[in-house]
Amino acid sequence: MARIEIIGLGPGDIALISSGALEAVKNSKKLIFRTAQHPMIKDIVDESMDIEYMDSFYELGESFEQVYEEIAEYVVEKAKDIDITYAVPGHPRVAETTVGLIEEKAARKGIDVRIIPSMSFVDAMFNMIGTNPADGFILLDALSLDSRELSSGKHVVITQVYDQFVASDTKLKLMEYYEDEQGIYIVKAAGIRGLESMQEVKLCELDHSADYFDDLTSIYIPRGTNEKFKNVYELEKIMEKLRSKDGCPWDIKQTHESLKKHIVEEAYEVVDAIDSGDIDSLIEELGDVLLQVVFHSQIGKEEGYFDIDEVADAICKKLIHRHPHVFAGEDFEEESFMKKWEQLKKEEKGEETVTQGLRRIPRHLPALMKAQKVQKKASYVGFDWDEIKDVYKKVEEEYKEVVDAHAIGDIQYIQEELGDLLFAIVNLSRFLNVDPEEALNKTTEKFIRRFEFVENGVKEVGKKVEDMTLEQLDELWEQSKSKGL
Repeated sequence: MARIEIIGLGPGDIALISSGALEAVKNSKKLIFRTAQHPMIKDIVDESMDIEYMDSFYELGESFEQVYEEIAEYVVEKAKDIDITYAVPGHPRVAETTVGLIEEKAARKGIDVRIIPSMSFVDAMFNMIGTNPADGFILLDALSLDSRELSSGKHVVITQVYDQFVASDTKLKLMEYYEDEQGIYIVKAAGIRGLESMQEVKLCELDHSADYFDDLTSIYIPRGTNEKFKNVYELEKIMEKLRSKDGCPWDIKQTHESLKKHIVEEAYEVVDAIDSGDIDSLIEELGDVLLQVVFHSQIGKEEGYFDIDEVADAICKKLIHRHPHVFAGEDFEEESFMKKWEQLKKEEKGEETVTQGLRRIPRHLPALMKAQKVQKKASYVGFDWDEIKDVYKKVEEEYKEVVDAHAIGDIQYIQEELGDLLFAIVNLSRFLNVDPEEALNKTTEKFIRRFEFVENGVKEVGKKVEDMTLEQLDELWEQSKSKGL
């Protein structure tokens, strides 16, 4: 049976490579090194060995993902004809993407894989800096670094900072999380006697010298380092503290029921911030909405029903399910997207009829918004006007029925017919691609501006609004319109 032995070369010192790895090198029939850039190689090979180096893949590949995939494919393909010894720097299980890929591909082809470890560069680094990794640490790759993976509560080790360009990109990502003046450590050749070194620099100066970096360079950031921004997990901890026995009396007594009005208010304040164009205000108001989500999640956690992770999990699953054209490779036209969206929602809710979906629309929504949603859902199954001229006719019809109801003087009849007219107006706004809620809000704001002009005009002549005739007030109103208010 074909076999691949994957061995670790250790961090770079002959004393730190395992005897098992050395034995595997000695007995190998075909020896493949992921890279020739490792100080151990010259000490453990000789000219009689059948050796290949994979560095050429890095020169031809368009991305590291592609390089690792092609190296793994190459190694597994070679193993069909001869047993392979594949050697990687450090420990095969630490920051070695090709190892996992080789195991997956080999398993599919019935090729046995054996791992022979040596000391990892992480062990050597923590030994060098005198820190206990049991305190908690995060190991990250500079080539795929995301600032959201960072944590000031743990030691952070970032590998593959092998040149100034990578260092510059790493610096920018770290500056999204840490203060610019934060001290960090550049660690070189950890575990290699006579070569290892550690230098503290300010984060903003990380990429100032190309001499700092080579294939054996990593970055170390101690735990407890001050982050620039708090994240959602910090917010979760703050809310947990506020709800604790030593927290805030007001926060402690809140329930889902007592908080429900606040999330509506905060949502409207977000809308106001968007309309004002004030970015700082938008950030603040979005934070208030996020606070409500965390608040409810903390209550759910205390009651044993759910927490913030379950909230995030639910929306992630919903988004993936409702976007099969993005996540599942399905193909459909943009104009049919909303119909597909509604179909997927019905599947999620176990609904069999359109009416069930109509009844699911929140009853506390503003009336215009609710009417618009009801009409849209009905339109997706073809229950809609064909032409806008038919909508205009319907508005005229409902208007006449309001006039007739008023002539009769039946209050309930008037209310019903006025509701029909408003519903028809919402239909018209939908056909005109105008949001009725927003349109009415803008008109209300316009009314306030013009009334303010009227009121100020009355004050200028030393009178009160109620002392003026309707004709006088209407004249001021027309002036406000002429001024573009």
